[in-house]
Amino acid sequence: MKLLAFVAALAAPGIASAQEVLDCDWQASAQSIAEPWEENTRTFANGDVRLALLDTIEPAAGSTYLLVLSPPFHELGDRQCKVIGLSSVVGFTNLEFSTLQADYDPAVGLVFTIDGSTYVHETGGSEGGVLSFSLNQATGDINPSYEPDPQ
Repeated sequence: MKLLAFVAALAAPGIASAQEVLDCDWQASAQSIAEPWEENTRTFANGDVRLALLDTIEPAAGSTYLLVLSPPFHELGDRQCKVIGLSSVVGFTNLEFSTLQADYDPAVGLVFTIDGSTYVHETGGSEGGVLSFSLNQATGDINPSYEPDPQ
């Protein structure tokens, strides 16, 4: 069933520039944290924000997601748990965690960028680009944008 959803998602127009912020689900399993963990997870904001690279293995052309653990904190002290991908069934072809950059903009909060690539259905290959997203720790809002490299 996941394969059918994946094929349908890839055939949808504009999938390469789409992205979605999802509540943590099957993609966020601990077994999906890319190895080695120490190279594929980082903390920010005095440890309140953690980002981790996820590799769900399948679908092979879209198995990479980004895990975001961040404020606001819930009643029990746990953080919100979100995943950034192209959709609930398709991630990125790749995200280069070593290129992760963070900055702070008082108007929007933390701002992250990371190089990545997405599957191109027409060619069967991938296309590079940059995933950017802002994180407002007060509200928990995450606003992603994926821009393919200009060709």
